Amino acid sequence: MVKLRQYIPRVAAGAFILNSGLNKRNADEATAQGIHGMAAGTFPFLEDQDPVQFTRTLSTTEISLGTALLVPFVPTGVVALGLGAFSAGLVAMYLKTPGMTESDGIRPTPQGIGLAKDVFLLGIAGGLLVDALSRKK
Repeated sequence: MVKLRQYIPRVAAGAFILNSGLNKRNADEATAQGIHGMAAGTFPFLEDQDPVQFTRTLSTTEISLGTALLVPFVPTGVVALGLGAFSAGLVAMYLKTPGMTESDGIRPTPQGIGLAKDVFLLGIAGGLLVDALSRKK
């Protein structure tokens, strides 16, 4: 059973991710090219994927993860792992994309603020996972 202390951050992260996925659902070709280009710039193994198909797959992933976070019958430990993996990829993209960080490689530039917020999702995932694994119920 999901505890209230777990559900509050789950709703915050879930609503954000679900909205992002729904917004990408019917992305036009130009939008898909931009989303794919940014991802492929960080993760070269994505270069060969079709931009529209990649964006649809990303949309489906975000809708699935956002929904899993929102529904209380999905165990917190499970959604914490999903959110952790997803947000780790987003943080990696922030850290590896040129121009997103200051010269120290951590603090965001004005252009990097939009990606830097993904650190909060990673923090939520960590907190949920620690709470779910805690023996103290």
